[in-house]
Amino acid sequence: MINIQNIWKQFNGEYVHCGISLDIPDRETVVVLGKSGGGKSVLLKMIVGLIKPDRGNIVVDGNEVRTMSYRNLRAHRMKFGFLFQGAALLDSLTVGENVALPLRYHRRKKVTDIPARVKRALETVGLEGVEQMMPSSLSGGMRKRVGLARALVYEPPYVLYDEPTTGLDLETADGINLLINDLRNTLGVTSIVVTHDIRSAFVVGGLFAILNEGKIIMTGTADEIRNSTNEEVRKYIDSNL
Repeated sequence: MINIQNIWKQFNGEYVHCGISLDIPDRETVVVLGKSGGGKSVLLKMIVGLIKPDRGNIVVDGNEVRTMSYRNLRAHRMKFGFLFQGAALLDSLTVGENVALPLRYHRRKKVTDIPARVKRALETVGLEGVEQMMPSSLSGGMRKRVGLARALVYEPPYVLYDEPTTGLDLETADGINLLINDLRNTLGVTSIVVTHDIRSAFVVGGLFAILNEGKIIMTGTADEIRNSTNEEVRKYIDSNL
């Protein structure tokens, strides 16, 4: 379980988080909604320990991230798969080499085991036999799937999605949304999805948090968000449908 406790964070004198608190239950998909540039991606980076909050705590499985040693941070980050907004594939490497990167970096598996793990991860996201392809030959949706395979290759209990449908057409975005749901149902992963795409959010989300001007103005289920009478929530939801 992830507990975000009264987080404050500023950059260049401007606060992006002003006392954020949020619980992420195990095996749940929590969607954090908010405008672009509103601190959603910063929140993900703080959860994995890439950025430290100025105040407050983030606790994962009972361990406080802010005070972890470098050695413990490395172990902590292995609990997370991270799908970056642009997939962040290395164009000089094949698809298979991209997916294998976490295993080689963390040395989790013998070299002889890596091809089988890569193959299984690609099959999980609906891609087979693409190991020798280059990223430049892939569609946007395929690049996202390869990025997700890389996030899943060492079977982490948590997966973080940074704007997973940005830049995709409607059909391709629907495919990514269905994949996120399948991973929750089949692998039991705990997921955090940050997005400003409300249509996709309501497809994948079990619980929601709306981030506005550095604060979480509402948390709840999809129905609670849809039916909210909170003026700021309504303004955000209605303007993005």
